[in-house]
Amino acid sequence: MTTTTIPADPTVRRARNAVGLSFALNGFLFASLVSRIPDLRSRLDLGNGDLGLLLLAIAAGSVLALPSTGRLIERWSPGAVLRGGALVDGTGLLLAACGAFWLESVPVAAVGLFVHGVGIGVWDVSMNVEAAEVERRLARTVMPRFHAGFSLGTIGGAVLGIPMSGLGVAMPVHLGAVVVVAVVLAVRGASSFLPPAAPSARSEQRPRTAWSEPRTLALGVMVLAFAMVEGTANDWLALALIDGHDVPRWVGVAGFAAFVTAMTAGRLLGTSLLDRFGRSPVLWASAAAAGAGTVLTVLAEPLPLVALGIVVWGLGASLGFPVGMSAAADDPARAAARVSVVSTIGYGAFLAGPPLLGQLADVVGTLHSLLVVAVLMGPAAAAVLATRDRSV
Repeated sequence: MTTTTIPADPTVRRARNAVGLSFALNGFLFASLVSRIPDLRSRLDLGNGDLGLLLLAIAAGSVLALPSTGRLIERWSPGAVLRGGALVDGTGLLLAACGAFWLESVPVAAVGLFVHGVGIGVWDVSMNVEAAEVERRLARTVMPRFHAGFSLGTIGGAVLGIPMSGLGVAMPVHLGAVVVVAVVLAVRGASSFLPPAAPSARSEQRPRTAWSEPRTLALGVMVLAFAMVEGTANDWLALALIDGHDVPRWVGVAGFAAFVTAMTAGRLLGTSLLDRFGRSPVLWASAAAAGAGTVLTVLAEPLPLVALGIVVWGLGASLGFPVGMSAAADDPARAAARVSVVSTIGYGAFLAGPPLLGQLADVVGTLHSLLVVAVLMGPAAAAVLATRDRSV
């Protein structure tokens, strides 16, 4: 098993640190919004179904932006594209906060969330392409640790969101401050990214579109399933605990914080497991854990068992998305195109997930709608073999 030594090349070291910061800031922004979803629902007086449709605006913006992001990266660079994505992300988030809290306008909030989603998609592909290049330079598995940085950011956002929600701080004040700090740091950090890889002769012989590659499509299916596992918790776990287990609002937010903490631990510990056992065995175990943890979260009665289920769910959800990104970027010259395709398919979970679960929650209850996660682990396990390293 390889050691985790600091790279001798200072350029790679700076890029590694900048990518880690980018993931953390992205997660911090995202969780800051998630922590205020209960307030968003109550401020706009929405039911679960209507809330799901509103959250659909985020996914719609991301899915529309993702297919073209790979081409933008190939034309310019991951750093340049990320800077634009961060500015769009922050602008949309602030608009959504003002529309919901001060204007109490669903259309304005929806437009803000759509713009926020565009920024999320552009930022996501850019940082994953750069992370894959850094991983190649280091010659060891580090992608899950970058995604752990995202999770650490979500922990920070969730932890900050607890007192902000509890004290009734206005959403535009809370989210506005978060946007200013995160966007400024992200724009500055992107200047340390590595230059894009030059095309190789073998890569130029590949199909012109990554959408025609069966392996890339299979990776997209796997990432979609694991994204749904993660996204379900992000969007609905706090509300499910509040509605289904009859806990106070702050306990629901704390449950979400426990989920992202467990997911962070899985990403930090998972790198050594991936190097030792390989991608496929580790992801099969992850799928089993995610399904079992969700069932325990929903069906258990004592809160300690519910908490255990949340932790197991978080551990199971931790590796699917980052490993899918690494696998899509095995060939550096095709990385931007393939990561863009896999991300587009994966974000279909965020497109279909909120309205699907919102409508289902209105029928079976918010808590029991989470059982969809366990069902999705079947196709996820079937697609795991596509993650085997094929860098040629």
